[in-house]
Amino acid sequence: MSTKVLSLGLDVGSTTVKAVVLDDDRLLFSDYRRHHADVRGEVRRLLSEIERSFPHDSVVAAVTGSGGLQVAELMGVDFVQEVIAATEAVERRHPEADVVIELGGEDAKITYLKPTPEQRMNGTCAGGTGAFIDQMASLLRTDATGLNALAAQHQKIYPIASRCGVFAKSDLQPLLNQGASHADLAASVFEAVAIQTISGLAAGRPIRGNLLFLGGPLHFLPELRAAYQRVLGDKVDSYTTPENAELYVAIGAALLASGEDRFASRLAEGLNTSAIPTTATTLRPLFRDDQERAVFEARHSQVTVPRTPLEETSGALFLGIDAGSTTIKSVLLDSDNRILASSYASNAGDPLPAAVTIVRELRDKLPDGAFLARSCVTGYGEALIQAALHIDDGEVETMAHYRAAEHIAPGVSSIIDIGGQDMKYLRVRNGVV
Repeated sequence: MSTKVLSLGLDVGSTTVKAVVLDDDRLLFSDYRRHHADVRGEVRRLLSEIERSFPHDSVVAAVTGSGGLQVAELMGVDFVQEVIAATEAVERRHPEADVVIELGGEDAKITYLKPTPEQRMNGTCAGGTGAFIDQMASLLRTDATGLNALAAQHQKIYPIASRCGVFAKSDLQPLLNQGASHADLAASVFEAVAIQTISGLAAGRPIRGNLLFLGGPLHFLPELRAAYQRVLGDKVDSYTTPENAELYVAIGAALLASGEDRFASRLAEGLNTSAIPTTATTLRPLFRDDQERAVFEARHSQVTVPRTPLEETSGALFLGIDAGSTTIKSVLLDSDNRILASSYASNAGDPLPAAVTIVRELRDKLPDGAFLARSCVTGYGEALIQAALHIDDGEVETMAHYRAAEHIAPGVSSIIDIGGQDMKYLRVRNGVV
């Protein structure tokens, strides 16, 4: 049987590995898979699959991508910088393209191809990338594909920050707590990604002419492409998402592959090395020994709130609900400020059903002779829950914090609170926050 020398391109990204095998410019094999931080293991499995697919053919190989340099060294093949690889593939297959927008797992790029290639890329933060989209999808209790399906049904767009996932969550969570449509929020996430790319990377340089979309997120999520088209409008002459757009960087690496040809199994041998040592400084443990921990626990157990069984109480009771960004908490007090019942749970992105469950369960457990005299709600979902459940009072979180802290530690001067989406430091002087 005659043998051939094929070209192998590997694109090792922050979250995925892409592989292509070319015969000249003809695509014979491709794969796109998440590596789940096991880069070398996933590349070995890919090479084994390539060996099975082409048992009699050798390959010349090149590796590219943000995680590809070490893989290339271990395999003993050339490493190609991503910009060069992507530009090679685009110029060969789409010479008419003027600008390329590419989204990866943790990077976003704009490449201006004319008059000379110039690439602009995000920094260390993964805001506005595939990882950001995954994070926002999980907040809406779906995945990236589900987010795309939701966005297709949207009616309105909300302003959402995408420079940082924490900022975006801080925008999304109150909207969720207020009952905003998941479809509208999904489309808003995609719009935020588009705005982040255009404003953050283009930085004033116009995006015009023929625009090419590359990378997994833009290939698999048509509603994300639609968001870019809404933002850019008629400033762009044409929008193109080529077939195999998620593989273009790997294709470029394959086109540039050179050197000694070997069987894929030989390439995998270098990846069998043991873990590569790393030198990283570490902080001291929170507690050096059991004695340090015992001192800490003794200090923090000095102030407690008395508790008494709910079934032994009677008379007026008082309910407090904290509808936070990610959790919902409740406390039931008697007239002597003793805790009768409490709860702490995730709000699952929808605080109203969680609050209804809390109230229903407490009502069912109230003993004869006990009644709910008054209730108060605080937190992100304050307005929604107060209106829906006819809660007597709503209170700003800051004052709720202070009132409780002053009760258990009279004369409190400082309060630190770390919540699901916020951090607060309260400085108290003479009863004033």
